[in-house]
Amino acid sequence: MTLRILISLSLLLLLAGQKARAQLAPAEDFFNSGAQLYISNNVPAALQRVEDGLKTYPDDAKLKKLEELLKQQQQQQQQQQQNQQQQQQKNQQQNPQNQQQQDQQKSQEQKNQEEQKKEEQKKAEQQKQQQQQQQQEKKEGDKQDQQAAEGQPKPGQLTPEEAKRLLDAQKGDEQLLQMKPPEKPRDTSHPIKDW
Repeated sequence: MTLRILISLSLLLLLAGQKARAQLAPAEDFFNSGAQLYISNNVPAALQRVEDGLKTYPDDAKLKKLEELLKQQQQQQQQQQQNQQQQQQKNQQQNPQNQQQQDQQKSQEQKNQEEQKKEEQKKAEQQKQQQQQQQQEKKEGDKQDQQAAEGQPKPGQLTPEEAKRLLDAQKGDEQLLQMKPPEKPRDTSHPIKDW
């Protein structure tokens, strides 16, 4: 009877082992899911899946190769992270110097902007002054036109009365044109000597 129990127990274990193996995924499933995770750039999860597959199927060549590839990738990522951390530390050490340079650049830019604003204000003031001068000149020109219309001469011009007096004064200085007596007519019959 004990023998029967042992045999039936062993048969049960054998059947249970077969069912368990049937329920376990084949090595190719572990490989495919690990490869998918690797492609989606989730290296730690891919490595975990491959290691799970190697626990069940330690002799599978595909899983071993994929595990090597994933470990290399993980090392490269760790090196990149270390390099980034070192670079950040260098940047933080250089940051005070860079900060000072940036502050100097900002202050220089602000000075340049202020100078440009001042120059623009000066130009605007000059334009206003020019416009005012043009307006004043226009007003003066209008005044001169009004004076001319009223009979008042512009500066440097004579009034009609002054011009008349000047002409009258010149009359006394005039001399009469004296007539010259007519010359005797020349004799054109004599040849002109050409020697």
